[in-house]
Amino acid sequence: MGRLFGTDGVRGVAGRDLTAELAMDLSVAAAHVLGDAGAFTATGHKRPVAVVGRDPRASGEFLEAAVVAGLASSGVDVLRLGVLPTPAVAHLTAALGADLGVMLSASHNPAPDNGIKFLARGGFKLSDTVEDEIERRLGERWERPVGSGVGRVREAYGEADRYISHLLDTVDGRLDGLNIVVDCANGAASVVAPEALLRAGAQVEAIGARPDGLNINAGCGSTHLDKLQQVVISRGADLGIAYDGDADRCLAVDHKGAVIDGDQIMAILALAMHAEGRLTRDTVVATVMSNLGFKLAMREAGINVIQTAVGDRYVLEAMKAEGYNLGGEQSGHVILLDHATTGDGLLTSLHLLSVVARTGRSLHDLASVMTALPQILINVKDVDRGKAAAPQLSEAVAAAEAELGETGRVLIRPSGTEPMIRVMVEASSEEQASRVAGQLADVVRTACV
Repeated sequence: MGRLFGTDGVRGVAGRDLTAELAMDLSVAAAHVLGDAGAFTATGHKRPVAVVGRDPRASGEFLEAAVVAGLASSGVDVLRLGVLPTPAVAHLTAALGADLGVMLSASHNPAPDNGIKFLARGGFKLSDTVEDEIERRLGERWERPVGSGVGRVREAYGEADRYISHLLDTVDGRLDGLNIVVDCANGAASVVAPEALLRAGAQVEAIGARPDGLNINAGCGSTHLDKLQQVVISRGADLGIAYDGDADRCLAVDHKGAVIDGDQIMAILALAMHAEGRLTRDTVVATVMSNLGFKLAMREAGINVIQTAVGDRYVLEAMKAEGYNLGGEQSGHVILLDHATTGDGLLTSLHLLSVVARTGRSLHDLASVMTALPQILINVKDVDRGKAAAPQLSEAVAAAEAELGETGRVLIRPSGTEPMIRVMVEASSEEQASRVAGQLADVVRTACV
């Protein structure tokens, strides 16, 4: 059996891979591990406190019940937050002084999937080491509390307003005069996102904001932008914002229907923060998948770019290690560390909209600061991912890099879980990028078997 925890908690098809029994056992193990690690307060007779939130998937109802049962049976008091975005649960873990946070969501995955993500005190994701310890202690024998030792459970649905107020407190000025279409992916943002934007002064039309438990991410949200593009253009809106199922990321659409991805959003925010003297050491953290056009635009503006492995957790680790306050991914996970412990789609969109409102420039104009180079990605399957550094492939990569020069790049990435090697090529033209990527993919097929 492989590692239970993936890059973002434990995920699977709810009821088959992710069962109620597993959810309960994971919660018990998490309570024990974090307690043993000293994450829970131990003053007097105060019991540990956990906050639990979920997105609106139907399976979240039974999984929430299992998680709450596991925590309470372990002597943990539980505050049930109801349906809220992942970053809201992270914020409220810190704001309410909770010792542990739990979010039930499979992010952008379809409705049958679900996941459990644990958050440490302060709202930060757990390290791999802590996750491994939780996994190790699954099913262990333990002394069960009884009587006054069991945890108590209460509803805390009103805490959504605390999260919205926090978001609004982070931006200067209002959004009066902006006409926005927002796609909530029929997910966790369906109530709080329109409410936050309305309270900020924007005129808002919400789509994908009627979750029924089964329609999350179904033809809507940040992974399906067609509907948002159509509505923005047909309504003559200034722009559109799309969240994913748990609203920890966002993408945007300008008034012409063009997609504004995470790289462009980061570029806009980086330039604004740089101009205002708020960008720590004039540095932004991105992953190796960020478009070369982003890096070239930042270099032109005098902003340094630090690159990490793919995954917002690696971006966050680099930011925390050096104290940087802006980082993110092309997919729309943007971390504003001055205000949040994780990627937050609502927070990101408010700050993006604030730049639009303050400058009086259209999103289309602001995004033109960077020109995305054509990017081709080929997943070469059924190969030996351990041979990604094979001499024949290394020689081919060197030749490709020499051809592309400073206006292109090559990235070879072995999959972490599958017999697959990913070939990514950026170039000044799509024809060149496609040709070079195809040549390298052919080399992978012969050299990595």
